[in-house]
Amino acid sequence: MRPHDTDMTASNATGAADELVVRERLWGALADRDEYAAAATVFAAMDAGMTPEDVLLQVIAPVQHKVGTEWAANRISVAQEHAATAINDRVIAALAHHPSGKVRGRGGRVTLACVDGEWHALPARLLAEVLRLRGWQVDFLGAQVPTPHLIAHLHQHGPDVVALSCSIPTRLPNAHAAIVACQSAGFPVLAGGAAFGHDGRFARRLGADAWAPDARTAHERLTRGFPAVRRVPNRQPVDDLPHLVDQEFTMVSRSAAQLVKTTVADLEDRFPAMRAYSTQQHQRTVEDIAHIVDFLTVSLYTDDDALFTDFITWTADILTARGVPAASLRPALDLLAVQLKEFPRSLRLLGAANDGLTTVAEAGASA
Repeated sequence: MRPHDTDMTASNATGAADELVVRERLWGALADRDEYAAAATVFAAMDAGMTPEDVLLQVIAPVQHKVGTEWAANRISVAQEHAATAINDRVIAALAHHPSGKVRGRGGRVTLACVDGEWHALPARLLAEVLRLRGWQVDFLGAQVPTPHLIAHLHQHGPDVVALSCSIPTRLPNAHAAIVACQSAGFPVLAGGAAFGHDGRFARRLGADAWAPDARTAHERLTRGFPAVRRVPNRQPVDDLPHLVDQEFTMVSRSAAQLVKTTVADLEDRFPAMRAYSTQQHQRTVEDIAHIVDFLTVSLYTDDDALFTDFITWTADILTARGVPAASLRPALDLLAVQLKEFPRSLRLLGAANDGLTTVAEAGASA
């Protein structure tokens, strides 16, 4: 190893250590709900030489990920998670006006929006700021943008590309509708966000022109440009997802409220102790079952077993962290299977999820 290689390794190690210290300080400010301390932390890091982009992606993004992890582990409440996210959002806004935030290069024009029903805007906000720093003109439309309003904006402002963000998989049908509408209007679509899968499989399945797992990759993909979008008159979701022709998704999604109601009532018959639940406990049970039905329907939409199974095993971990036996999910899955006995894809998804719970239980028993 040459001497300058050793110096470079030491420099990288020092930089990583510095980032760790800044992340710990930012986390402490969020835990104390101290917006001013949070802003002072990132400003001090930039004054010491850290670039705004590194602050965004190496400090704020991982700290925000920790916020979600701490909530999942039941170490912070929903209110604390919301407060921390709000502070991070305001810190990002303040960072945009820091003197070190100089724009590099000149890119094209991007319209960036969260799909209809998607309220998790922070990942898109981080992307917007990184693209701005790299010279792109960014129209950031924020959370929960109805598709008709998005299309009206595109016709009015004519960006080079549309970037769509989706974090929650249950919003994938809305994301698909937005992708189809944007392309039908002549605009290519770059998809991003956790909902599209760690490998981007749902972005491809829903017909997006490209997918990026992170902000830097998104910039690189945007820089390569996109060919002109071929407009397809009267394009429908079934053109991308032929399995939708069986109508299972439509019928199950339309009966979602009744599925939840019946499952709760049947659970009370099977477990009479539920009738003594407090109002809050009963409401939480209804919400949990509603989430299961929501993920079942979106898994029918995408025809993806892993999507539903991953949600069920994740929910099992959440329940375990809150002192609720993961096995309590099985009766709900079984009762849904009884109601959906005429729907073969639904039964397949429910069976796969039950198998996933068995695997988790066996792993826990052997640990």
